[in-house]
Amino acid sequence: MSAHEAIAIIDFGSQYTQLIARRIREANVLSEIHPHSVDVTHLQDYNLKGIILSGGPMSIYDDGAPQLNSKLLEMNVPVLGICYGLQLISKNYKGKVEQAKNREYGKANLYLDSNGSLFKDIKKASTVWMSHGDHLTKVPEGFNIVGKSDHSPICALENESEKVYGVQFHPEVAHTDEGSKIINNFLFNVCECKADWSPKNFIDEKITEIKKSVGNKKVICALSGGVDSTVAAVLVKKAIGENLTCIHIDNGLMRKNESEKIEKLFNEKLSLNHIHINAADRFLTALKGVYDPEQKRKIIGKTFIDVFEEESHKIENAKYLVQGTLYPDVIESIPVKGASVTIKSHHNVGGLPENMNLELIEPFRELFKDEVRNVGRELNIPKDFIRRHPFPGPGLAVRVLGEITKPKLDILREADDIFINSIKEANLYDELWQAFTVLLPVSTVGVMGDSRTYEFVLSLRAVTSIDGMTADWYQFDHDFLSAVSNKIINRVRGINRVVYDISSKPPATIEWE
Repeated sequence: MSAHEAIAIIDFGSQYTQLIARRIREANVLSEIHPHSVDVTHLQDYNLKGIILSGGPMSIYDDGAPQLNSKLLEMNVPVLGICYGLQLISKNYKGKVEQAKNREYGKANLYLDSNGSLFKDIKKASTVWMSHGDHLTKVPEGFNIVGKSDHSPICALENESEKVYGVQFHPEVAHTDEGSKIINNFLFNVCECKADWSPKNFIDEKITEIKKSVGNKKVICALSGGVDSTVAAVLVKKAIGENLTCIHIDNGLMRKNESEKIEKLFNEKLSLNHIHINAADRFLTALKGVYDPEQKRKIIGKTFIDVFEEESHKIENAKYLVQGTLYPDVIESIPVKGASVTIKSHHNVGGLPENMNLELIEPFRELFKDEVRNVGRELNIPKDFIRRHPFPGPGLAVRVLGEITKPKLDILREADDIFINSIKEANLYDELWQAFTVLLPVSTVGVMGDSRTYEFVLSLRAVTSIDGMTADWYQFDHDFLSAVSNKIINRVRGINRVVYDISSKPPATIEWE
């Protein structure tokens, strides 16, 4: 267990729970998300400095609504309840929560009556982000009201003697003007954290941990060529040297010339001992006639494991497998009853056949994407590689909607190459979290020269984000979009119409499948 000071976030199903974790880590404090059903004794293994109770989509009185384990209030650490978390605290301390006549969703005004530990140096009036239908109508025992809003007379509470606090709004959301300050007040004024969570400390700890667990045994790494698996491989190599062998499988679902570029990086820049396997035909055969996106992911995951298993058996005495699993992968893949639900399966979370007899090493299982990039920078991995946009594990299979064929993949590769190069030429690449193209299973009539065409529709997608958990579509200049559309239609045979996706996450996801 990490010796770092930690804040435990108890998840009651809020869409913003991951944002709480991000805000805390931005302050160089370790935060971890746990389901509301967590065994409290498990939290005693941590160097725990505080607990945050997240918001949630339900009323605390709904059938099956997640409830607060009162033992969390007996751990002798400060507690902060946010929205639903505040209401649970109120219920536990004999306050009263009722359905509000005026529900509050979106921006609201917070008015502070006093500035206790949680609200030190916070403006008396500021804008906050609300998302609730119930509100407090009776102050819980032992608490003082420190803030109200236009429709919530009890909007912020504190019990200084027991160090229990609650807010009806969401300080973790960017729309709350003083949100970061409030969270930092909880971390440093209330919990007295030291801010000792950094990429360098993380690397040193992981290297020590990997050396201790692996010793002189052989380790293999599933090296996709993406940022996560590559940084993981470099970190593990730093720990165990030549006892690491990487296996890169070209599944035929990669972008234009990507495998060649990856091989060059591994050989020339990173000196990673790796085996390159071309299994494109095998993956495409397995995907023939498959339309359902979840089925695609499962087939790709199974085929990858089959190929990887065959190759790994050729490496004598391999005992461990490295994967670049990230924290959002873990969070999105674990449904919690009464809280969050599975959005999509991730083929790199679990799924190993038992007969492989390999133990998993997932050094980034507790990190977000931007934190992995920071680790990569600390490990001196080339900057151009570290700043690459995320690429899904199933590759272009989830960007060719409908059945996947090699001709469709080739069309998409060419179009995607034009789009990304145009973005780089316009110096926009680093402004975006992710940009890509999607080939739609739709053909439309067009005219080229004097001929009628009936070809595919291509969608462009570009978003901004901090961690991929939420995202906004990027507002390109219209001239840029016009130029890209013309280039693609003129140069890529098979596409006669280009559209731009202006959906944000939520309600959409970043990828289409």
